[in-house]
Amino acid sequence: MQSGNLAAHHWVHDLSPFLWEFSPGIGLRYYGLAYVLGFLIGLWLLGRYSRAGRSPLTPQQNGDLLFALVVGVFLGGRLGYFLLYSPAELLDQPLAFFRVWDGGMASHGGFFGVLLAFLWFARSAKTNAWALADLAASITPPGLLLGRIANFVNGELWGNVSNVPWAVIFPLAERPGLPVHLMQPRHPSQLYEATAEGLIPLIYIQLRFWRSNTAKEHPGQLAGEFLALYAVGRIICEQFREPDRGVNPLIEGLSRGTFYSIILLLLGVGAILWVRLRPKSQPSQ
Repeated sequence: MQSGNLAAHHWVHDLSPFLWEFSPGIGLRYYGLAYVLGFLIGLWLLGRYSRAGRSPLTPQQNGDLLFALVVGVFLGGRLGYFLLYSPAELLDQPLAFFRVWDGGMASHGGFFGVLLAFLWFARSAKTNAWALADLAASITPPGLLLGRIANFVNGELWGNVSNVPWAVIFPLAERPGLPVHLMQPRHPSQLYEATAEGLIPLIYIQLRFWRSNTAKEHPGQLAGEFLALYAVGRIICEQFREPDRGVNPLIEGLSRGTFYSIILLLLGVGAILWVRLRPKSQPSQ
């Protein structure tokens, strides 16, 4: 009876993952649209940087860089999802890697893919890799913000059970066939992550990029700040998010998302220290 009283006071998630569904299970998904919009916003930002003289890239190179980042995000995100969270699935069903419509992208893997992408681009275009890292970091938050909102629309990656007034009942979080009045309300952790991992870094990095000379005087520092800020936000949000089912914590009491974010945090802090403490006379690599 108590569960029924709790459920009666919370919204039951009933959003469709499709903006337009052509046939059952096939159509234009919000999740895919989030990625497309994120990349388009990134291309628009790169264009603004070039027109304002705050980027070493030409308009043509902007498109080439974005294409490299798209490939890096996709390959890194998909490989990261399987290797970090579901390695057995990839071994049992290798073709599952290409079933992108089933979902499955890991942000930590995406970061690694982006790293390889801009390092390759910097080498091929003979451009400062640290400066490119700042550009990549500055255009990443919009995609993260929209992606987490799409996670909420999909009703996936839900939070821990809670009775806060804004808690949401996610039917997909419960066993099939369970009556709604017995379902438990949960933190809408996807929206927490949209704010902490997307919106806050977006505002912070854009302010730092436009209102300071950090990107020019210390190439690479903004990238380090972004990694650190994202990692802290993710670690905080992990406290409200239910760990992925079927995946044991990597360390007792520590979710995989938290563990991988600690690594990102150390990399971000390390990048900042390297950039700040590097001798002035040493050229950026």
